[in-house]
This record gives sequence, structure tokens and C-alpha cells, in this order.
Amino acid sequence: MITGIHHVAISTPDIERLKKFYTEQLGLTFVGESGWPKGTQLSDTIQSLKDSEAKVALFKIGNTFIELFEYSSPTPTPQAADRPVCNHGITHICLDVTDVDTEYARLKEAGMVFHSEPQIIDENFKTVYGRDPDGNVVELQELLKKDGPFAI
Repeated sequence: MITGIHHVAISTPDIERLKKFYTEQLGLTFVGESGWPKGTQLSDTIQSLKDSEAKVALFKIGNTFIELFEYSSPTPTPQAADRPVCNHGITHICLDVTDVDTEYARLKEAGMVFHSEPQIIDENFKTVYGRDPDGNVVELQELLKKDGPFAI
């Protein structure tokens, strides 16, 4: 039985830069870091990679975790910083906020690039898409109906 989402994982070329962004700008709690050296057969088997090596950092927000990977082997293919959200693959991660306008202003002032100003979708949501320093799309979502069908 599937019971929920435990974590979202993101590969980055600069784990220190994203660690700083996710803790200092988005307020996630840093849980710890790990990794594995090249030649770790278990990691290669799980990920279907050959001679993988990576640093890993884990963060918590609410009841979910975000995991960052910085692979030094094999050499990753860079992602376009302006990758359209319609391309195949993960389109974005969504963070619940209590006041999307305040968070938008704070993060914009800190240098986060947004696609637009916050928008009201319907009576349930007000939302905005922005990008982390690697170009990954981060949605900030305010639930307008605290007891509505999408409340956690």
C-alpha cells in the first residue's frame, strides 16, 4: 500500500549553492549529508549507473524531505536553466506557504526569478512558479480554503 510521498530528489552541479538556497531562502531544515565513493556496487545497482560517485544532502519541510545529489561520476548532462515545464520529466516541486504574496516578495528581493506574480487559480489556490539557482521550478502555493479538498 502506498501511503504518501517521502521525498523528492534533485541532481545539481553545485550542492553547496543549493544547500544554501533551500535552507536560507526557502527555510527547509538541513537533516544531514552522506554520499558514496566510486566503485560502490550497491549504489550502482540501485541507480543503474556504472562507477557512480556522489555527495548527498537531505532537508525536511513539513512531513516531506528534499534530497540533493551532486554526482562527480558518471558525468551528468547539464539541464538548461530555463527548461520549459512542459518538457518530459519532473516539472516542479510545490511548497505550501501561508502567505504567497509575502513569500514572493521576500524571495524576489533575495534574487529568485519568477515566471509571474502570484495568481489566483480558483477559490482554492493562489500560486506562483519560480526557479532555484539551478533552474528547477519551485511552486509556492497558498491554500485559500484551509478546510478545502486540497488541505493537508
